[in-house]
Amino acid sequence: MRNLLPVFLIVPVLSLWGQMDNQWATKAAGGGMAEVKLGQLAQDHASSQAVKDFARRMIEDHTNANNQLQQIAGGKGITLPGDLDAKDRETYNHLASLNGSAFDRAYMEDMVKDHREDIAEFKREASSGSDPALKHFAAMTLPTLEQHLQLAESTLSQLH
Repeated sequence: MRNLLPVFLIVPVLSLWGQMDNQWATKAAGGGMAEVKLGQLAQDHASSQAVKDFARRMIEDHTNANNQLQQIAGGKGITLPGDLDAKDRETYNHLASLNGSAFDRAYMEDMVKDHREDIAEFKREASSGSDPALKHFAAMTLPTLEQHLQLAESTLSQLH
């Protein structure tokens, strides 16, 4: 009996870590999907070519990352979202009501804020996640997110 006690203490912790990885993957997939949809919206609503170029990069990079994450999740039985969550839908609807320079500024401000949050979450998963495949995905995606943040900040600073 004495040797079983640690197992009873460890198993719930391991299960919790696995749940945290699943929640992270679900949130990352939802965020990536939002980046693509908002990028598509920017193609129609933005007036600045720099904003449209940034949006095109979001569509390409986040589509690629989403596909990679989908493969990892599928192999682990993790169901990823198929549509925007309420927060991202609210952001989409707000931005869809804007055009031109008002859209440009609001979209780029959202991209700066969102990428700062994403970087923090991806760093946390890369260092503290329990699933090796998800940790690797987070670590490999992090440099791209950091580039996105730099580009978003630069693009925002160009807007008048």
